[in-house]
Order: sequence, then structure tokens, then C-alpha cells
Amino acid sequence: MSLFDLSITEVHKRLKAKELTAIDLVEESFKRIAEVEKDVQSFLLIDEEGARKRAKAIDEDIAKSEDIGILAGLPAGVKDNIVTEGITTTCASKILENYDPIYSATAYKRLLAGQAIMIGKMNMDEFAMGSSTEHSGYHSTYNPWNLDYVPGGSSGGSAASVAAGEVYFSLGSDTGGSIRQPASFTGIVGLKPTYGLVSRFGLVAFASSLDQIGPLTKNVEDAAHVLQTIAGHDGKDSTSANVHIPDYISALTGDIKGLKIGVPKEYMGEGVDSQVKEKIMDAMKVLEGLGAIIEEVSLPHTEYAVPTYYILAPSEASSNLARYDGVRYGVRADSAENLLEMYKKTRSEGFGAEVKRRIMLGTYALSSGYYDAYYLKAQKVRTLIKQDFENVFEKYDLILGPTVPTTAFKMGEKISDPLTMYVNDILTVPVNLAGLPAISVPAGFVNGLPVGLQLIGKHFDETTILRAAHAFEQHTEFHKQRAQLVRG
Repeated sequence: MSLFDLSITEVHKRLKAKELTAIDLVEESFKRIAEVEKDVQSFLLIDEEGARKRAKAIDEDIAKSEDIGILAGLPAGVKDNIVTEGITTTCASKILENYDPIYSATAYKRLLAGQAIMIGKMNMDEFAMGSSTEHSGYHSTYNPWNLDYVPGGSSGGSAASVAAGEVYFSLGSDTGGSIRQPASFTGIVGLKPTYGLVSRFGLVAFASSLDQIGPLTKNVEDAAHVLQTIAGHDGKDSTSANVHIPDYISALTGDIKGLKIGVPKEYMGEGVDSQVKEKIMDAMKVLEGLGAIIEEVSLPHTEYAVPTYYILAPSEASSNLARYDGVRYGVRADSAENLLEMYKKTRSEGFGAEVKRRIMLGTYALSSGYYDAYYLKAQKVRTLIKQDFENVFEKYDLILGPTVPTTAFKMGEKISDPLTMYVNDILTVPVNLAGLPAISVPAGFVNGLPVGLQLIGKHFDETTILRAAHAFEQHTEFHKQRAQLVRG
């Protein structure tokens, strides 16, 4: 058994008992990276010197006291749109290839306070725009279950690193499913918290009203531990919610008897692969066997979620990405004859095709004459989507469905067809539009590729989705299976 097959709780016990050291864990991480990274390519940057230095300091702390954080000594990955002081943060974009931040994101600082060890920065779709991690400005990442397939995106590097056993957990960001979809594709747990539960300070903005940092882990209990560490109010983030943070671990009782779960007919209908649907039906039987009450419900505006998202998110992106002009930070194009030409050349050379596409879409939607027809109407539909969820949650505790309509697709299969790629997000984007929490947990395999079960909860009710996900996990074996890095 690898050290990386152990849960966070098990590792913590061994560290306290002096059976393991933080150095042991870090060296195990680097050993695994040396074995598989050439195939998986989940990292953009590996900080060996910093990780070893931090591990040594943590071991010294453990020698003095057994009072150590639950994440102490654990090797972790951090998505490269989460800023890390003194460590290059590129958002997988050429336009930021030389950007060394002078501050750190709050979520990352809370990991450090919990004594976790960042091994490196994870690959992603450029500025978090994509669903396959093929839109990175540097290289693609590959699915550890089958290297011919994508790991999902935009947090594909974060997901692949956990699935391949390179780190214990990773932080990702979820704008329209970018934690849950890659978690589904790579057979791990991905948690998207309620909007405002985890500080966005230091998360490089894609779409500010949708973005949310969350954990990718091997199991549900690990996700609860990481969320416990990073959640909480932050005065540096104006969208941070000042709410009570419960003990998420104590919620993992395994008891879901009487829990009412709604299954939207729209989530199990046309477009969902029949074999994926079968795995979700099997998962429903497991939950019913544990005493949950499962009934069909309707979220009637689901069909409008993707077009709504792909108006609002690019609109916010076009505004947020206007700051990358070669003046203040990042790369500046050479040989420009005047200021306007410098702007044009910098943005043309620095941004990739998908980022340019979304900037153009967003600029068009916000432009004079089209604002009311597109952006304003999309905001109204967003409200209707949110109301759909509120209506269901008047009677039900959770909503259940597939995380993604299909399993992972092959590398290169959809990269030239952005509309088909966008439709892949139909079951994840409604959650972001409504600001709700949701989790993806492994629910089986189709042709050797993982299937994800998505559980959606009420605002700030992470305890219920964690409880249900954990109960399901304890009565299945899918989360215990490990990717073998095969091809074909």
C-alpha cells in the first residue's frame, strides 16, 4: 500500500505517533511525481526546495508538540489561478508567464496555517476557461484512468494529480463545474462550496459572481477536512459570507434515514448517456437502501442554463481580463510603435484562442444595443433558475443527478467544436448560477472510465451533502479503486 492510499485522518495519526514524518510524505510525493508526471503532466511548477524546507520545519514542530493541524505535513497541489506569494502564478496563460505575486490568496494562507505543504502549482485551462485542460497555454494534462482521454477542466491538473497519487489533495476553482466535472472524469471527490463560503481573495477572477475555490480529494472525509480549513469569513473579500462554520467532520454520521432527495427529470433525460444513467440509478438504490426518500422533481429552466452561463460568464470575463494590457504586470509585447498597438499585440500574443473567443462573446453581449437583449435577459433567466432550486428545496433536502452527462472524452475530440464542449456543462452550471453547494463522488465505471454522482444542497448546507455523500461512499467501493495510467 502507498502512503497516498491512506486517508488524511490515518496519516495524521501516524504523524502524531512519530511513525511518519512530513519529510517522508514529501519525498513519497516527489517519488510518485518522478514516476508518472511525464505521462499525466498535471503540474505547471514544482517547488521542491520550498516543500522540503516546509516539511523540515513541520517535523521540528511535531517533535516539540503533538498539537498539530489535521493537514500537517500533507503534500497538496494548488491550482495556478490561486496566487502564491513569491511563487509564479500564470493561470496557465502566456500573458502571465513572468508574474510573481507579492501576496497570497486567503485560501492558500489558511492551508499554510493548517501546516499543509504545497508541492506545486497545477495545470489548468487558461484563466479557467475550458472543460478539458487542453486550453492551457503550456501543455495538456492527461486522465490517469486512460491517458488517451481528457481529465476534464478547468481544474484538470488539480484532479489528475490526486487521481494519480501525486498529492493528497488539491485546491481547484469552480465557475461552471470546473471542480466537479474533472472530479467525475478522474474518479475522485470534488466539492464546490456555497458561493461566499470560501474567500475569493487571491483567486484570479474569471467570472466574479460565479467563481468559487474548493477541494479535490480521494474521499469525502478528506474533502470535509480541507473545507474545514479553508472556509470562513474574510474581510478582504467583499463577497465573503459571515456565517457560522459548523464541524463538517461530525456531520459524517452515515445516517441518512428520512433524508428527502429530489431527482430532476431534466437531469436524467435526453443527452445523458444511457450507461451513465444506469450508474446513477444504481446509486439511487444504494441511498434508498440507507433510508433516503427519493422522488422525481422538475427544474424547468435547466435547458436555459448553458446559454445563460455562456452570456454571463464571458461578459464578466471580458471585464475582468481588460487589466491584462502589458502596462501593469505580466508580459508586454515588443516592437509596438504606440500605446494602442502595444495593447493589441500584448493581448493577441498573450491570450489563447479560447480566452479570446470568450472575451469577444462577452464584449459583444455587453455592447451598446445588445446589453438588454442578451446580458440583461440572461440575468433574468438566472433568477428563474435560482427560483427553480428554491422551489424544490422547500420540500427536499438534496438534489441528485449525474455530475456530467458522459464519461471523459478523448484528447482532441471536442477541442475544435466549442459548442459541443460547452453543452457538456449542462448539469454543473445551474449550481453556479444559483450559488449553491454541490459535490461529485465516484459512482461507478463505464468502459473503464469513472462516472460521477452529483449531490446539490441548500445554501451553506454543506453538512447535508457531505453526510449523504459519505454515507453513499461507505457502502460502495468505487472511491477505493486507483487509476493505472493505461492507454487505449
